[in-house]
Amino acid sequence: MDIRGIDHIELFVGDARQAAFYFDRAVGFQLRGQGGPETGLADQRSLLLSQGDVRMVLTTGLTAEHPASRYVQRHGDGVAVVALEVDDAAGAYAELLRRGAVGVTPPTTYTGADAEVVTAEVGGFGDVLHRLVSRRGDADEFLPGAVETTPPDGGGKLLAEIDHLAVCVPPGQLAGTVGHYRDVFGFAEIFAEHVEVAGQAMNSTVVQSPSGRVTLVLLEPDRSRRPGQLDAFLDRHVGAGVQHLGLRTDDIVTAVATLAERGVRFAGTPASYYDALEARVGPVDAPLERLRDLGVLVDRDHGGQLLQIFTESMHVRRTLFLELIERRGARTFGSGNIRALYEAKERELAAAGTTVAAPTPQEVRA
Repeated sequence: MDIRGIDHIELFVGDARQAAFYFDRAVGFQLRGQGGPETGLADQRSLLLSQGDVRMVLTTGLTAEHPASRYVQRHGDGVAVVALEVDDAAGAYAELLRRGAVGVTPPTTYTGADAEVVTAEVGGFGDVLHRLVSRRGDADEFLPGAVETTPPDGGGKLLAEIDHLAVCVPPGQLAGTVGHYRDVFGFAEIFAEHVEVAGQAMNSTVVQSPSGRVTLVLLEPDRSRRPGQLDAFLDRHVGAGVQHLGLRTDDIVTAVATLAERGVRFAGTPASYYDALEARVGPVDAPLERLRDLGVLVDRDHGGQLLQIFTESMHVRRTLFLELIERRGARTFGSGNIRALYEAKERELAAAGTTVAAPTPQEVRA
C-alpha cells in the first residue's frame, strides 16, 4: 500500500456557502465545483475549493440525520475527512482492514467520460475518517458524476500545499494513536517531545507516511499540570480532532500581508520577541522589521529555518485555525518558539509593571 499524499480534506460545516465565501474572499481559494441532491449526493451540499495543490471540500448536511449535521452538532465546524491518495483504493482498503482498521465505506467507483475515481473510507482518530482515493484519467475531475467541476481561472496561488495537520487527542490516547498509525497505516515516528511552559505541559509525537507527504502532529495534554490550550480544544470540540491545518507557502511575507488585507486575523506576537531573535536562530534571510510588523515567527532546526504564523480561529467554538508556514530547509515545527514567545511576553509585561499571562493557543504553535 503506497500512501502518496493528501488528496483533499473535507470539512463538515453548518453553512457550506458561508464557509466558502470566507475561504474564497479571505484566504484565496477558488470555487472549483459543487454537488448535491441533483448530482446524486443525497441530503448534502458540497463545495469544492482549491489553491495550489490544496483541495478542500465543504459539506453541509441538508437533514438532521446526515453525518455532516450530526458532526457539526457535536463538534462544530471542523475537518471530518482526511483523504489519502493511493494507487489502488480498493486494494488499500482491504489491506487496512487486514491490519486492523475499522471499515466505514466500502470501495465506490465514480466514472466519467475522461476519468475514473475509486474511493473507500476507514476510521482515523475520533470522528475523523480517512478516505482512500485512487484516480485515473483527467486530473481536473474530482468525483465524476457527483461533483461538477470547472477549470481554474488562473488566479494567484499564495498557498502551495498541506504541510501537516495537528491532531489533539484526549489524555492517555497519544501512545495508542501513534501505534495505530504505525501498525495500520505504516507511518513512522519522526519526532517526539514533552513541552512545559507557564505551568502547562503537553506531549507531542509526529508521524509521517513513508512518502513523506502526509504528516500528522499528534498532541496530548498533560493533565498533571495546569489546563491549557489543548484542554480547551478538547472541551469545546468534544473529543479528538484537527486543531489546526498547516499550509505551506513559498513566500510567507506576501501571503500574510495579502491575507491580512483581505480580513484574515492573525495571532499577535509581542514586539520583544524579535529583540533576541537573531541571537536565538542566527541571521534571518528576511527583513526583520517586516516580520515584526506582520508577527511572523522564526525558528531553526538542523536543516535550516522555518517561518510560521497562526490565524485566529474563524469558528464560533474557537477550535480549528490555520497555520501558514514557509520552510527554508527546516523539517520540524517550531517548538523553540513556545518558550521564546513566553519569555518575550514575560519581559514585555514585566516592563509594563504587570503580571505575565500564558501564551494563547495561536501564540504557541501546537
